Amino acid sequence: GPSDDEIEEWGDVTRAMRQEGRVRVCASLGVLTSRQALRLAEVGVQRYNHNLQTSRRHFANIVTTHTYDERLDTLRSLRSAGIELCCGALFGTGETWEDRLDLAFQLREINPEVVPINFLIPVAGTPLENNRALDPLECLRIIAVYRFILPSQHLNIAGGREVHLRDLQSWMFLAGADSFMMGNYLTTCGRSVKEDLRMIRDLGLELEPYLRTAKGSDNPNRPDAGLKHAR
Repeated sequence: GPSDDEIEEWGDVTRAMRQEGRVRVCASLGVLTSRQALRLAEVGVQRYNHNLQTSRRHFANIVTTHTYDERLDTLRSLRSAGIELCCGALFGTGETWEDRLDLAFQLREINPEVVPINFLIPVAGTPLENNRALDPLECLRIIAVYRFILPSQHLNIAGGREVHLRDLQSWMFLAGADSFMMGNYLTTCGRSVKEDLRMIRDLGLELEPYLRTAKGSDNPNRPDAGLKHAR
């Protein structure tokens, strides 16, 4: 995770973003101490992304730098600090359906505001480069099951949807998705925004502003130009 000095540097960035007032501040900095979580809350971080990725049983097969409990401790510290949680999953790493269900019930216990659903894009030269792609219907079943187990959470479909859902991307809303991430991802490219906007129009959906104004902004009169989702 970040050092205390890095947390302070991030605090300067957060204050500047809050002053501008265009977006809510969501951070993703890795494992935190309880003190660091409190500090982020003090400087104005409103949401934190920290995915569990998979079940406790399968976690050690894909992550070696830290433990599952360290992730859970970070989530508890963030919740205690009053920061909203964005915590979800990565599918296609060799997990079983039992792993997927265990994670879903773990997420229900954590009760995050947002649950991002990612699908692995195998990258050459990485340990999971030979993992099989999930077929579109399997991905839709995952979304539907998570919608059933997590009825109150906002399900956001993110990385890998283009690769795994393919021509059935628009079906993700019928399966229970609330929104999806547009543009490029952390290490891979997404499809064009133009194509995604056309899909939304074809479905008869509308873009809904993430917030009319940035919650907690020091400049509440600025319109929110941040994330939008389809309804």
